[in-house]
Amino acid sequence: MNYDPIKNILGKVFNTNPFLRILFYKLLDLLLLRTWHIKRAFKKWLAGKININILDAGSGFGQYSYYLSSFDKSFNILGVDVKKEQIDDCNNFFGKLGKKNITFEPADLTVFQKPDTFDLILCVDVMEHIQDDVKVFKNFYASLKTQGMMLISTPSDKGGSDAHDSNDESFIGEHVRNGYNIDDIKNKLQQSGFNNIETNYTYGKPGKLSWLLSMKYPILLLQISKLFLIILPFYYILAFPFCFVLNYFDVALNHKSGTGLIVKAEKL
Repeated sequence: MNYDPIKNILGKVFNTNPFLRILFYKLLDLLLLRTWHIKRAFKKWLAGKININILDAGSGFGQYSYYLSSFDKSFNILGVDVKKEQIDDCNNFFGKLGKKNITFEPADLTVFQKPDTFDLILCVDVMEHIQDDVKVFKNFYASLKTQGMMLISTPSDKGGSDAHDSNDESFIGEHVRNGYNIDDIKNKLQQSGFNNIETNYTYGKPGKLSWLLSMKYPILLLQISKLFLIILPFYYILAFPFCFVLNYFDVALNHKSGTGLIVKAEKL
C-alpha cells in the first residue's frame, strides 16, 4: 500500500492549528513504539550533554524535531528532508511557535554533508527508503563531530514492513528494502568508518501485536474509506490501554528477534 496518502489525510486534520498539531505529536509519542525506543536510547546517550548540535535526517512532519527542540533549549537542531513541501510546512509551523533553536532545509541525504558539525544524527524510518544507503552512511560519518553518535530506527529483515520472506511486498509501498539484516547494516557502517556499532531488535512479540492494533488495522480501515476517521478516536480509546502495556514490555525486554532495529554507531 501507499502510506503517504494516509499521512496526508491525518496531516490535514491535525494541521488546522498549532494546538492540534502539538496534540498529534503527543499522541504519536504515546502510540508509536519506535518513539519509545528512540527516546530511551537518546536519553541514555545524552547523559547531561548541553549545547549539542543535532541533525534530524529525514525530519518529515517534524515529530522528532519538536521533541528534541522542547527537550532542552540549548540544543541546536537542523531538520532536513527531500520533500520541500514538508520543509516549508515545518518552517511555517515552528516559526509560529517562535522556536529559535531549530531550522529546516530541503536536502537529499545521498549528497548532504556538513563536515564535523553534529554531535548526534537521528534518522528514524528513513534508510529503508534509500537505495544507496552506504553513500548516506558515509555522509553521516563525515557530518558528525569526533565522539558524535548516529541513532537509527529502521525495519529489520525479520518481518519488518510486514514482509516475512523475499517474495512478500512491504506493507509500506515506498520502501526500497523490506528490512535490514544485522550483519549487513554493521558491515555497511564499518565500511563507512563507524565504530562501537550496537544493534538491538525492537518490535518483539509484544511490539508486533501493538503495531497491528495501533497502526496496521487503522491504516487498512482508512484505506477502505475516509469515513473511518470518524470512528478512529473511539477505536483508540479501546485499543490504546492494551497498546501502552505492550509497548512498555517491548521496551523493557531484550528480544532475540524483532521486526525493527535500533542502531547506534559512533565516530571516534
